[in-house]
Amino acid sequence: MRLELLLAGHARRTPDKTAVIIHGSRINYVDLHESALRVAAGLRGLGVRAGDRVVAYLPNGIEFVQLMFATFHLGAVLVPVNTRLTPKELTYFAADSEANVLCVDSSSLAALAPVADAFKDMHWVVTGTPGPGHVPFATLAAHAPEDLPEIPLENCEDCMVIYTSGTTGRPKGAVITMANFIINHAYLNAMDWGIRGSDIYLVTTPLAHRTGMARMMNSICLGGTLVVMERFDPEQAIALIEQHQVSALGMVPTVARMLMPHLKQAAHRCDSLRHIIVTGEAFPVDLKKTLIGLLPKVELHSFFAMTEVGAVTGLNHLEQFTHPASVGRVTLGVEVKIVDDDGNRVPAGEPGELLVRTGAPGNFLTMRGYYRRPEETAKTIVNGWIRTGDMARMDDEGYMYIVDRKKDMVLSGGFNIYTKEVEQVLLEHPAVLDAAVVGVPDEIFGEAVAAFIELRPDSKLDAATLIEHCRERIAGYKKPKHVFFIEALPRNALGKVLKAPLRETASKAVAQGGAG
Repeated sequence: MRLELLLAGHARRTPDKTAVIIHGSRINYVDLHESALRVAAGLRGLGVRAGDRVVAYLPNGIEFVQLMFATFHLGAVLVPVNTRLTPKELTYFAADSEANVLCVDSSSLAALAPVADAFKDMHWVVTGTPGPGHVPFATLAAHAPEDLPEIPLENCEDCMVIYTSGTTGRPKGAVITMANFIINHAYLNAMDWGIRGSDIYLVTTPLAHRTGMARMMNSICLGGTLVVMERFDPEQAIALIEQHQVSALGMVPTVARMLMPHLKQAAHRCDSLRHIIVTGEAFPVDLKKTLIGLLPKVELHSFFAMTEVGAVTGLNHLEQFTHPASVGRVTLGVEVKIVDDDGNRVPAGEPGELLVRTGAPGNFLTMRGYYRRPEETAKTIVNGWIRTGDMARMDDEGYMYIVDRKKDMVLSGGFNIYTKEVEQVLLEHPAVLDAAVVGVPDEIFGEAVAAFIELRPDSKLDAATLIEHCRERIAGYKKPKHVFFIEALPRNALGKVLKAPLRETASKAVAQGGAG
């Protein structure tokens, strides 16, 4: 089963149905399918063949969708790169994936000029106004559709190389297959959340981001309508929901907070919403309650997922409130086990490393492996089990709790301190907007807990008050010893907090006698 064949099927069954709405323009399913075939013919004219890699460094636009399905028609592999990433990062992804084609928007050309030599052996396909030597995307899209060669069996499954965030070491390209997308976003999401082809989906993030990609796959696999924002703006988001009667929206807690003032003023404008899909990260239960209070017809769905293995667990609407600290129960059909350092299963309630398996790599939800990294693949996938690096525990009811990333665990006085737990307690303080916890050297205990705090606008808080807040909620050895107030936590282009520079900052400050 292939993604471009799902699009072709919808083009036959509902040719006039709107597939994508973006920048005020609409394209129906038959036109989206035919335009993807035209772009595929143009790419084939550039020499792109089954198995070749095509980099998409594009802003949100219909061209991204057309390019993606064009590569699938050829059996080629798309390498989506978020345009928030730097040119230096782009050069790494293009080189590491051994790409043949770089597709960019003309708005990026000036920024890419200093690194242009790194792409001299690649075809540049440019949307907008191309420069000398570039291939206009419009030229590809003007090709006559042609009968494309049958995709060889050995190239028929791999469809994307998605790079992990690289918070430690160099980013690795996860090879994602057709089955990975179709089973996760067409079958499991529909079964668990009740989303359908009749839904209208709003994308608030870059399409190259996994959240935007997931909603795009939900919509097109199921035959829905996809509404894409050029960039997120809360007022525009509400206007689009009202205008297009959006029924399914994906969000993270930050987006919910940004939307809240507008919803409080005019929640009726979002009366069409039926599904809000949130990530498995900490989403304060009070925020969820406020959201549902304003949008009582909405069901909340949350999940915990990884690029390498898709959706691992999820919470349904009611469980958001009965088990708010949990990431949910295991996705149907997915195997998990929680093990100690020797690979033995730990008792219920005890923390250990989370391992996940969904059958042979590439066949279901598990990635095929890391591109050109057999050693890293062998370390990560053992007998089909993905070693996630996440420390988790499972209660007697089967609800899972992520207590920390294994590498972020703090060992203090012989006790394991899971930074996620401390961060969640810090976030309960009404003055705290966001928090990150790291370990720093301690002469007596080996390591101590250091907390970096972003305050809410116009809020005031001192370290002693915050530490006392923690003392009342968690064991004394878990509370922060050092507190640093910071304007904004450092993040990568995917929004993940970068803890390495925080550790360095905290360690230097503590060594010099700062913070406390």
